[in-house]
Amino acid sequence: MTIQLTQDQKDFQEAIRAFVDKEIIPVARDMEHSGEYPTAIVEHMKEMGLFGMTIPEEFGGLGVDMTTFSIVFEELSRGWMGVAGVLGSHSMACFIISKNGTPEQKAKYLPELATGARRSGLGLTEPGAGTDLQGITTTATLDGDHYIVRGSKTWITNARHADPLPVLVKTDPKADPRHKGMSVLLIDAGTPGFTIGKDIPKMGYKGPESCEVILDEVRVPVENLLGGVEGRGMQQVLSALETGRLNIAARSVGIAARAYEEAVKYAKSRMAFGKSISEFQAIQLKIADMATDLQAARLLTYWAASEADQGKRVDLQTAQAKVFASEVAIQNSLRAMQVHGGYGYSTEYEIERLYRDAPLMSIGEGTNDIMRMVIAKQIFAN
Repeated sequence: MTIQLTQDQKDFQEAIRAFVDKEIIPVARDMEHSGEYPTAIVEHMKEMGLFGMTIPEEFGGLGVDMTTFSIVFEELSRGWMGVAGVLGSHSMACFIISKNGTPEQKAKYLPELATGARRSGLGLTEPGAGTDLQGITTTATLDGDHYIVRGSKTWITNARHADPLPVLVKTDPKADPRHKGMSVLLIDAGTPGFTIGKDIPKMGYKGPESCEVILDEVRVPVENLLGGVEGRGMQQVLSALETGRLNIAARSVGIAARAYEEAVKYAKSRMAFGKSISEFQAIQLKIADMATDLQAARLLTYWAASEADQGKRVDLQTAQAKVFASEVAIQNSLRAMQVHGGYGYSTEYEIERLYRDAPLMSIGEGTNDIMRMVIAKQIFAN
């Protein structure tokens, strides 16, 4: 298949690419190494309306299709995957509220989330429960017109900026099957007992914070139960994770594309034995593999996006795109380092950052081994 973009999608792509080339690429390496938060970049993304991508127009959002959604994350990640992460968790939170919130919840949160005046993330992972979300131990006990929330979360992107933070809890810990006892609560920043812990040190994915969240006797009003009905939390989260896997696939394509671009540029300029190393067959073979795998990953990702735009269930498609594209990102970053030789290992070049960022793509929104199980389940179900 070929990627057939509408004129609006092409225009959007050009605008995002120009923003990345002008505002992100020139500063990404220095900001990433210093640990500086990308405040100016985030403000520019607000001005572009990107925080409202998954919010309907009636609430002030852009309400973009999944193809445009993927374009944004590919282009941002080509510049700096960490910046895309700021937008990724927020977009998933907006999606889950837009699709599942009560009319009152949508009216309260979505307009400000669309502008970036409010930001958000997702409180899912716990110290003892990552892939197995049904194994979470955070509970919410009904006490009059409030829930009392007890537990903790970890690896929460945007935690310090989230208001509200959708948090997956067990409202009925004894439910069988377990998922029927799980719900999502929208916890407002500043609620007593809701504390952001330490930032988790990371190999890559610098820029956005990834934090521990402590929930110590947090009183959450019953009107902040997402959708107003208990027991739907797992279903709500899984629907958002389909979108999240498309986001991860597109981010992976962005990393793979940047690695390829840097490798080609370096191969053309680097001289050895009196000629450009691009003339050496060993280099040509690596570049050819990078180009081929990149194109395959991009096609698979945009195929999944187009299937979603047709209203289809896409757990199979997004899982396939996420697995393949994330592994291409890892492989292309390694190949680019090999093309660069010793310079690829230097922090003065982009490659080492891509090499550190890429592995997270094979872990986030469900590990690749879990995604392979999802794929196999769909195959054998038919």
